[in-house]
Amino acid sequence: MFRDLTRKNRQLSAEDCISILSTEKRGILSVNGDDGYPYGMPMNHFYNEADGCIYFHCGKNGHRNDSLTKNDKVSFCVYDSGYRADGEWALNIKSVIVFGRVQIVSDKETVCDITAKLSRKFTQDEDYIKREIDSFAHETLLLKLCPEHICGKLVNEA
Repeated sequence: MFRDLTRKNRQLSAEDCISILSTEKRGILSVNGDDGYPYGMPMNHFYNEADGCIYFHCGKNGHRNDSLTKNDKVSFCVYDSGYRADGEWALNIKSVIVFGRVQIVSDKETVCDITAKLSRKFTQDEDYIKREIDSFAHETLLLKLCPEHICGKLVNEA
């Protein structure tokens, strides 16, 4: 159902893919948008090792949510900041693409728990995180991306 990478010698291991999903702070979530046009947007995310799913928090209205109501299939692309090998100008970037389906998480305890974990990728200020969750958890939509296929590769810009 999902295509194999053409350049298998560039394929990342499952462990490398999980590492990138866990450490990077944001990626591009793409949905099937209006009139068949793809709609991609930058999103902060949290990879949950316990269930292997990726979580996003967002508002409850808008183009993304309208699109997800019509079709729950998405792709999510994450890439690292890359590196240059000694003496080379070309950047080497590891990227991961996740294909899967999105579910809405409505359990308030889960919303608060995952939102706090996502926030800790950006700040360790627990007072700030608690205030934000207390103030905005009721307005937050938590999306859960259940992966059906994950692939990653090392790209050299040369």
